[in-house]
Amino acid sequence: MKYNPDFHHRRSHRLQGYDYSSCGAYFMTIRSHNRECIFGEISEGEMQLNELGKIARSHWQQLSQRYQNLQIDESIVMPNHLHGIIILLESSSDRRKSISEIIRGFKTFSTRQINGIRHQYGIPVWQRNYYDRIIRSEEELNNVREYILKNPQNWDIDTNKQDL
Repeated sequence: MKYNPDFHHRRSHRLQGYDYSSCGAYFMTIRSHNRECIFGEISEGEMQLNELGKIARSHWQQLSQRYQNLQIDESIVMPNHLHGIIILLESSSDRRKSISEIIRGFKTFSTRQINGIRHQYGIPVWQRNYYDRIIRSEEELNNVREYILKNPQNWDIDTNKQDL
């Protein structure tokens, strides 16, 4: 099908005019392609990562080594998505990366390794987009941390869960 702007439009939930390379905390949700449960399973309210889930977690945690002004806060890999808090810090460098560049890097490197293990090259691992929310207060940051920590216990009512 040819591109038709009336049909093929995507609405952005990003805040118009906001600089997503600005210092601050961001709550991220990145879903697996088609919400497939490929990263492990929930057992007795706890996330049990499989090999692919451990790869996703490792690449997420390594983001702070790739990007100097980035700090990883609370995060969790769930069966079909990842929740995490990214904190962008002040940097003396002019080469600050935006949230979209950071997530693109995460998806690229984790997909490459996951597909290598699955022997399925060129197959999407992650959904095309991601959800982000700018965290604007210490109270909100603490609430998001608690949400992330309790996510496995709330799996049965999780809106990111694929209807099985």
